[in-house]
Amino acid sequence: MATYVFSDIHGHAAPLRRLLDRLSPEDDDRFYCLGDMVDRGPAPLDVIELVRALPNVRVLTGNHENLMLDWIHRPSSFGCVLDWTINGGAVTMSAFEQLAPSTRAELVAWLEGLPAYDVCEVSGRIYVLVHAGVMPYRGCARDWDGEALRALLAETDPQTLMWVREQFWEHPTGLVDETGTGPIVIAGHTPSRYLMRMDAVTDRSPLDGDGLCQSVRVGDPGACSGVWDKWDIDSGCAGGEGFGKVTIIRLDDGAEFTEPIAHGE
Repeated sequence: MATYVFSDIHGHAAPLRRLLDRLSPEDDDRFYCLGDMVDRGPAPLDVIELVRALPNVRVLTGNHENLMLDWIHRPSSFGCVLDWTINGGAVTMSAFEQLAPSTRAELVAWLEGLPAYDVCEVSGRIYVLVHAGVMPYRGCARDWDGEALRALLAETDPQTLMWVREQFWEHPTGLVDETGTGPIVIAGHTPSRYLMRMDAVTDRSPLDGDGLCQSVRVGDPGACSGVWDKWDIDSGCAGGEGFGKVTIIRLDDGAEFTEPIAHGE
């Protein structure tokens, strides 16, 4: 059994399908998708279909699914239409409107049920999984387990978990202590190249040798016995061809699998 995590595919179904074909998941593998399946790219509903078909998949909501639901519930609201459109929602909107009413209703019910966070443990390390990030923890040092982390996340505004940027990437999470013990937070939402504009230290360049976004680990490992307390796995699919690529990470060993976005897909 292997555990995989990915995020921010943004409508690029073709490269996601190729990458999944290469991985050839086993029935007992686990997948975590951290949201933003839709918008920007040409095939948002196909991405949702691919994700839902994965074995043992746990899907989180992202800010783009949130924008989509806002429009679905208030289609006559100019503000909802504008917010979603300027964030790349036109293709998703059109595709959704072409669905049969029963299919629409089932999809909406599924989207409404997506959680904003999850916690998992792989190879003895606990991971907090969210779309965008968390607010720095300022409380007393403590031993974190899944129950305590879920309680902490339940007290956080879901909008923060879907939208936060600088307050997360530029500051320690406060969850990993000086011995390197504690949960690592994995998030997407912020294409890794944007970290170059922030006060964020990364384990490698946010750009690969071809100038495409690549996943990075973020933090101050010197203060945490070599542990990077945050991982940014948004490898820039929102920007399409020439900007980013699809990335899936296997948590068991940190292996990274990528697939470029070709023209038109």
